[in-house]
Amino acid sequence: MKILVTGKMGQLGSELGVLAAQYPQYQWFFVEKEDMDLTDESSIHRVLNTVNPELIINTAAHTAVDRAESEPELADAINHQAVKSMALWAQAHSCKVLHISTDYVFDGNSSVPLTEESATAPINVYGKTKRLGELALIDSGASYIIIRTAWVYSSFGANFVKTMLRLMQERKEIQVVQDQVGAPTYARDLAQAILHIISSDRWIDGVYHYSNDGAISWYQFAQAIQEETALDCKVVPIDSSAFPTAAKRPHYSLLDKNKIIRTYGVQVPEWRESLRAVLNLLKPNL
Repeated sequence: MKILVTGKMGQLGSELGVLAAQYPQYQWFFVEKEDMDLTDESSIHRVLNTVNPELIINTAAHTAVDRAESEPELADAINHQAVKSMALWAQAHSCKVLHISTDYVFDGNSSVPLTEESATAPINVYGKTKRLGELALIDSGASYIIIRTAWVYSSFGANFVKTMLRLMQERKEIQVVQDQVGAPTYARDLAQAILHIISSDRWIDGVYHYSNDGAISWYQFAQAIQEETALDCKVVPIDSSAFPTAAKRPHYSLLDKNKIIRTYGVQVPEWRESLRAVLNLLKPNL
């Protein structure tokens, strides 16, 4: 099977690149913006026609949440229109699509874990464009799996864990919001779940949720980073109202993972266990 992976240099794309060597039965094609420009439909079609994949794993996205507020057209081009183009090509060429989406398609007003059937109501440009991308894929008629995930981090790229490690080494005290609750996702855990699904010979179209197990705030996440590394920095909880950002964030976006566990039997490690795994990789930099 030929598999095309977009977002080669992103956190999830990088983790898939590491793990792909364990799946030599597949032909892997990893592309980045320089190879396939998601803002250019002709570039998308040129690459797809050249590779002619049987599966597209779309990990690429405009994920700069605050910047998306000031560049909605670019966010829409990457998160929505490019997905539509890939989906329509896939439908016409009997190609499957595994697309990564986000907890930001929800408004954050829930008080219980969000299922795949929970109503979507995004509150920022990033979430709105990601939801439009979901709908474009669903409506295309292509065979699809959408995996919504949240708070992704890794030893690759820029992310919350790396930012906290840097700030904790630079400062004696940092402030982190305490009124946004969810669960982080180690990108390697998600990559392993994806590989488990595509190698299971059971492809069941639909939307699935995946993040690590547990429920925490960003403050608790930062506190755990400090505790695990013993860095000399005090972590102070604050409300998000004291830390205004261009884009609104959901206050509660905990994803219910029961469907993906029930359907595919994927492993969902506990969040702190996965955090320790990443910190062990990053320790030489501390």
